[in-house]
Amino acid sequence: MMPDAFDADQATAVLFSGGLDSAVLLAQAASRGPVQPLYISVGLAWEDEELATARQLIQAMPFGRRTRPLASLRFDMTDVYTASHWAVRGDPPAYDTPDEEVYLEGRNIVLLAKAGVFMRRANIARVLIGPLAGNPFPDATAEFFDAMSRALSTGLAESVAIEAPFAKLHKADVIRLGARLGVPFELTLSCMRPAAGVHCGRCSKCRERIEAFRDAGIADPAAYAD
Repeated sequence: MMPDAFDADQATAVLFSGGLDSAVLLAQAASRGPVQPLYISVGLAWEDEELATARQLIQAMPFGRRTRPLASLRFDMTDVYTASHWAVRGDPPAYDTPDEEVYLEGRNIVLLAKAGVFMRRANIARVLIGPLAGNPFPDATAEFFDAMSRALSTGLAESVAIEAPFAKLHKADVIRLGARLGVPFELTLSCMRPAAGVHCGRCSKCRERIEAFRDAGIADPAAYAD
């Protein structure tokens, strides 16, 4: 878990996609000390929309004085997730698809490896990532994060701490936290087929968002195409 206060001179990196969970994660971290948001592109269909959202959201987020400019990094995976892959085609699984069917193999391995090298060069020792309770993927477990932290620390010859502060929270809990922090939910994007900042309303990410706002008892200000 995150401590009550950070070293005033030491930023914490936050993997930031412009989505609901990462926006709340960034706001919480920035409420406690300086943060370095990182967006890492790997070649997926929705990334241009996500990156545009992330840049806009950074400008509107609370605690802006503690938030460094967004670092946009690239780690091309389109030679592995080929042109026929649904995430590269931009044809995500349907609304009621279970989480297991949207698994991107090794996604957190790739994101944390790239983040670790950036952090080593930027003298940042700690990174936050936002998986929630019930995440079924093998690269979102405490065991994986501990192992990845050890591997990066060994390979980079500097300590790299990986923390998942929301691992025991559900999405509705995160929404309630974000409301208390003043996160501008209307600017967040949680969709695998967005268009001009509008949620498709048909993919499983949209379903998760819609159901979580309902469970939190808070109105979802996002626009949906369907």
